[in-house]
Amino acid sequence: MSTIVFCHAHPDDEASQTSGSMARAAAEGHRVVVVYATNGDHGVVPEDLAPGESVVARRRGEAQASARITGTARVAWLGYADSGMTGWEQNGHGEAFHGADLDEASARLAAVLDEEDADVLIGYDWHGSYGHPDHVKVHRVVHRAAQLAARRPRLLEATMNRDAIRAMHQLAVEAGEADKGWDPDRPADDGNPFGTPEAEIHYCVDVTEQLATKRAALACHASQTSDVGMMLALPTEVFAAMFGREYFIEPGCAAGMRHAWFLSQAP
Repeated sequence: MSTIVFCHAHPDDEASQTSGSMARAAAEGHRVVVVYATNGDHGVVPEDLAPGESVVARRRGEAQASARITGTARVAWLGYADSGMTGWEQNGHGEAFHGADLDEASARLAAVLDEEDADVLIGYDWHGSYGHPDHVKVHRVVHRAAQLAARRPRLLEATMNRDAIRAMHQLAVEAGEADKGWDPDRPADDGNPFGTPEAEIHYCVDVTEQLATKRAALACHASQTSDVGMMLALPTEVFAAMFGREYFIEPGCAAGMRHAWFLSQAP
């Protein structure tokens, strides 16, 4: 059995991006650990905060609830503040992850890797799928932490399949269920298109058997109504089409996307 460490930028990112793979790995007996780079303090402020309760406390509780759903054994935090989207004034906050010293942040993650004697480390592609400053920083920190760890783990990058997004959008337009004016190839937060071309992806992981778990993990983050609320409102068949596959890049791997479980593949 392996120990797999997933590093995510904010609480709820794990639910939408890798919770299917997390649940699948845990069900197979692997030890799953999730590390959050930030506390998500610039997320939606819940209307039902209790007296004295902060957004950070709420989101940490939601992260723990999601971990129980997916079978994640440990939740760890690097301790940085949410940097907000590209160009926000929060980008320059003293505790923002975006501006954190690379080696310091990477050493915090490497400490978790060493404590866990991690076999696999999973971060994001080079632009964090859609350019959010914290997601881009996760990519850099994960790569550096892998170098700093006492035992270098196998490294993968979670991403979105740009070609699949384009195809699904076209089908939705033809069915009259999508905005014709939306362009899936348009620049995202950092000026780059969403995700990664399929030709540059190495693993397409089928998580259709984990869809109910994935939806339940998302529901744990109910305070984030702008994003999670939209995902949970999708019809069952649309949710399945959007979230039934998870995609990963493995740096140094031979070209070609495999429809395979990455834990069953030799690195």
